[in-house]
This record gives sequence, C-alpha cells and structure tokens, in this order.
Amino acid sequence: MRTFLIAGLAATLAATALAEPVTYKIDPKHTYPSFEADHFGGMSIWRGKFTKTSGSITLDRAAKSGSVDVTIDTSSVSVGIEDLEKHLRSPDFFDVAKYPTATYQGKFTNFVDGKPTEVQGSLTMHGVTRPVVLTIRSLKCMPHPLKNKKEFCGADAAAMIDRSEFGMVWGKNFGFGMDTKLAIQVETDVAK
Repeated sequence: MRTFLIAGLAATLAATALAEPVTYKIDPKHTYPSFEADHFGGMSIWRGKFTKTSGSITLDRAAKSGSVDVTIDTSSVSVGIEDLEKHLRSPDFFDVAKYPTATYQGKFTNFVDGKPTEVQGSLTMHGVTRPVVLTIRSLKCMPHPLKNKKEFCGADAAAMIDRSEFGMVWGKNFGFGMDTKLAIQVETDVAK
C-alpha cells in the first residue's frame, strides 16, 4: 500500500510539473523580426530586419495560455543599404535617438491541438501603442540535441500593420503605401 501511495504521489507531482507554465528566454542569435514595405506605390517591395532582439515567452500547454514579451533595438534595423538604414533611424521613421526600442506584449489565444495559433497583443513603436494580432504560422518545441536535451521552441508569426498609425508617414505624399507586413522568426534558448 505504501509503495502504491508513493507511486501515486510521484505521478501526481510529475503531472503537476508538466502542467506548470514554462518560461523561455528568446535566443537573440536565432530571432530576427523582419518587415516588407512598399516603395513608390508598387514600384517595388523593400525588405528589412532587426538584428537585436530580447525577451521571453511563457507557455502553459495544459491551461492553454501563455504570453509573449519582446523588445527590439530599433537602431539594429538592417536593409543592406547604409543610406536607407540611416534614414530609417531618423525622425522620419523609427527616430532611434528618441525611441530606441519597440516592444510587443501579448497573450497566446486560439489553441489548436495544444498549440496557440494567435497572439493578441500590443505593439509600441515610435512612441505609439496599437493593438496587433500575430498569426502563428508554425510553433514547435522539442528537446535540444546539443544542449542536454532540454526543451526549446521556435515559431514563425506574421501580421500586417499600417505604419501611419505609428506616426511614420514619410513617403505617403509620394504615393508610398502605408501597409507593412511583419514576419517574426523566433527561437528560444532551452527552458530553465
């Protein structure tokens, strides 16, 4: 009887441990939020990314909940053209001297087969906070083959924003479209 109780207690503790939320630190070497923006009303599409990102993701699969907290260093914007990067850092766009970071905070929603398919959250950029829903196109967690088999996760998410809603209207009078596609590639470090 005692053995049965100990085994039952161990099983209960194991189930409780699995049901607890797990917090993952974002791996900055594998996380690059990117964007696509119009150039001269359909002349071409410009693409860029941010190379410095930090934050955390908390996931509770049993409770079908979790959160995302991401900070982007706006001065790390990279498009491959130095003059354009300087312009993007200027007050016409990100104004990195005044607003050195952009942040996104949200909650996981719409779980399907144990995985969230959306993040309902808010993006703060250029001193303006607006609601932004991220669509999670893929999310995978697995034991890391190189780090003691501890779990890590990766995801691909997307959203569309109107950059004019964040006070970045440069080019509008030249016919530039304001819709900007966001694509977020993220991986976490192993769970602690």
